[in-house]
Amino acid sequence: MTVIELTEKSNPASSEIDLLSPLEIARIINREDQKVAYAVEKVLDSVAQGIDLIAKAFAQGGRLAYFGAGTSGRLGILDASEMPPTFGVGKNMVQAFIAGGEDAVRNAVENAEDNEEFALADLTKFCPQPQDVIVGISAGGNAAYVATALRQARDLGLKTIAISSNPQAEIAQYADVFINPQVGPEVITGSSRMKSGTAQKMILNILTTGAMIRLGKTYKNYMIDLQVSNAKLHKRACRFVSEIAGTTPEQAAAFLQKSDNCVKTACVMAAKNCSKDEAEKLLADNGGILRKIIKG
Repeated sequence: MTVIELTEKSNPASSEIDLLSPLEIARIINREDQKVAYAVEKVLDSVAQGIDLIAKAFAQGGRLAYFGAGTSGRLGILDASEMPPTFGVGKNMVQAFIAGGEDAVRNAVENAEDNEEFALADLTKFCPQPQDVIVGISAGGNAAYVATALRQARDLGLKTIAISSNPQAEIAQYADVFINPQVGPEVITGSSRMKSGTAQKMILNILTTGAMIRLGKTYKNYMIDLQVSNAKLHKRACRFVSEIAGTTPEQAAAFLQKSDNCVKTACVMAAKNCSKDEAEKLLADNGGILRKIIKG
């Protein structure tokens, strides 16, 4: 008897969706989407383990690399690309690889997810080190590209995390942490870019944001290491300094200018009425953790 993966099963709730009005279609999709957050909630213990594993790796100078095919690979790329502007980290700290390479970002590449050689080549390109973490993302959990990357990473002694919507996912056996949000069958049978993709996006957001918080990249809920690269972000940075250090917006702008647009440094300068050099030394002495300097 052939076993059908959970992500490939037909959803009874949408069996007549092709006969419905636009509003009825939207309602069905929305109702199914509402199940995603609950599915993620049920696996938060595993997600928390993933946060801890990644944060410890970062603290030791390690990196994070995502490996995925299709939608899963693109979501990894999206999350990785947001890390430098949001948290001020180097572009190599969080990397992402997709089966089929750059062409697969916008176009389907035939047989890429089944290609073990692609995975080995991409892992070699990453130049894995013992303190790094590899995250494999696959809705069905059986993509050879993802399984190979995780298996090889484990063989090299790296920590691994697997994310899949299928409880019988092959990739689970290669993971130190298996995150399995069971979102159920898709509205359109097998279209895992939908609920499974949404769950993956939510989980990746939590993993990297949680790890960055643990690393001291936030003060309260302010992203104090953001890159000030345009007018909108400059305005945001000024507001952060003003609210954190209790200054006027004008004073905040002045401190930000003196700090070379470093929000964290500007906050220390404003709160402690000190120079840029003194603020940077305080931060260095406290591991870059603003909470240790400003007790708000």
